[in-house]
Amino acid sequence: MRDVPVDDTRPLALTVGCTFGLETPQPVSAVLQVAPSGGQAEVRAERWDTAADHHGYIDGYANRCERITIPAGTSRIVYEADVVLSSPADRIAPATPETPMMALPDEHIAFLMPSRFCLPDELGHEAWQRFGDLAPGWERVQAIVDFVHGHLEWVAGASNPWTPAVDAYRAGQGVCRDFAHLAITFCRALNIPARYVFGYIPEIDVPLPAEPMDFAAWFEVYLDGAWHTFDARNNRRRVGRVVVGRGRDAVDVALITSFGPVMLTEFEVRAA
Repeated sequence: MRDVPVDDTRPLALTVGCTFGLETPQPVSAVLQVAPSGGQAEVRAERWDTAADHHGYIDGYANRCERITIPAGTSRIVYEADVVLSSPADRIAPATPETPMMALPDEHIAFLMPSRFCLPDELGHEAWQRFGDLAPGWERVQAIVDFVHGHLEWVAGASNPWTPAVDAYRAGQGVCRDFAHLAITFCRALNIPARYVFGYIPEIDVPLPAEPMDFAAWFEVYLDGAWHTFDARNNRRRVGRVVVGRGRDAVDVALITSFGPVMLTEFEVRAA
């Protein structure tokens, strides 16, 4: 955490990155999503430190991806980027209304539909019972965030990569992706377009967490013609979010997708 408060109205320079230690019995093709994308962060410089062959491409959600061939045996991949955020703090906009369904852009319909981890039809009754009487707009989304933040307990290892939002809801536990998935599910059940976001969040002007830094997950909702940031895990205004990927849920923005057997032997995330 930085020792002095950050002026969140001025551009903010950060260095973000991660380290992977990998072990595989054979060469394996993989896709990594670790590079900033989405336009909020200006990448001034970036560095890959790996002996593996790799090249970048842009996926269907405008996320930057890296195709890489992991060699057999033990290997290490290090990524680092120097970025500048022109608007580093979350924008809070109370009283922002919902976009009427008939005015919703065609390309955003996908963010109302069920996806692998977010199944609004399974939690539709709960969503309308809890939030249906609230006035549509920013305050109703914030009520969803408040509920999810209080309902789920953050517990390392409480879920696995196949846990859908409904299971986290019933268990009352999860990690940051479960907080995002559950809030997205409630929003979609109420016909509010919502998409999953993951990236780096530095520990600026907040208490240091007990757990080591990791990639973070939050979500965005489409209100009044624009996407707005919400965070059910932290439920507080944060400074310095660096978006890596956006999609329907975590399946669209997997940190690493391997097409063969790979064991993770080392993992570190940095943002400061």
